[in-house]
Amino acid sequence: MSAQPTAAAAGTIDVGGDLTVNRLGFGAMRITGPGIWGEPPSRDQAIATLRRVVELGVNFIDTADSYGPSVSEELIAEALHPYPDDLVIATKGGLTRPGPNRWDTDGHPDHLRRACEGSLRRLRLEQIPLYQLHRPDPAVPLADSLGAIAELKNEGKIRHIGISNVSEGQLREAQKIVPIVSVQNRFNVADRRSQSLIDLCEQDQLVFLPWAPIQETEKRVAVAVAAERHGATEHQVVLAWLLAISPAILPIPGTGSPAHAEDNIGAASLELSPQEIRAISEGG
Repeated sequence: MSAQPTAAAAGTIDVGGDLTVNRLGFGAMRITGPGIWGEPPSRDQAIATLRRVVELGVNFIDTADSYGPSVSEELIAEALHPYPDDLVIATKGGLTRPGPNRWDTDGHPDHLRRACEGSLRRLRLEQIPLYQLHRPDPAVPLADSLGAIAELKNEGKIRHIGISNVSEGQLREAQKIVPIVSVQNRFNVADRRSQSLIDLCEQDQLVFLPWAPIQETEKRVAVAVAAERHGATEHQVVLAWLLAISPAILPIPGTGSPAHAEDNIGAASLELSPQEIRAISEGG
């Protein structure tokens, strides 16, 4: 790997068919405080992290109104506004935060409208490039939640719609209600329950955004062997594996540290062999 790789080394992917971004993004959940609650331990470091990832070619940033809550979106605007022309900011609505590490679902149309309009203000945007339903609310018909988001899209406040934390059946239901361009589910080397959704994303030309992409790498022999062979970190190896297993995947690793962000972005230029990819896929 080069001494200072950039996200451009991962190639590009199209979001919604008209937003081309480098295929290694940044998840902005971890720039908040402990429990994804309140201000980060160092606001300056959080801002430095955001600016550093953009310097290194990241032009897709994923956040949510519930990160903080509100803190992540406010930091993004403080650090990066006015935004580079090619920067795509994705955010989410549909969760509320009663306290640290607590997440409640609210998919009511009035809540989603308030959430979206709040995100627009905090991010200082006239239109959100990608707005995602954070999680279907079992107490609200999916058609009602997505119908409200579709109204916001028709008003020009949203460009594209995505959906998060869904089953295959929920994705198919959502696609019958509104055009969906992305799916964001948990997926990593240890948790592959969303593999069928990745296959559907490939088939339907949707983007798959894996959250928690670098968790649970410990005791993965094939990961450790590949890391030693390439002189890379295990986190870099699992991110490179994600990039290799499907062209639909856009990893969004997050951190509140500029140095850790640089380490993650190093995965963009790491090329695993077919044998390494297979070994990681078969057992990690």
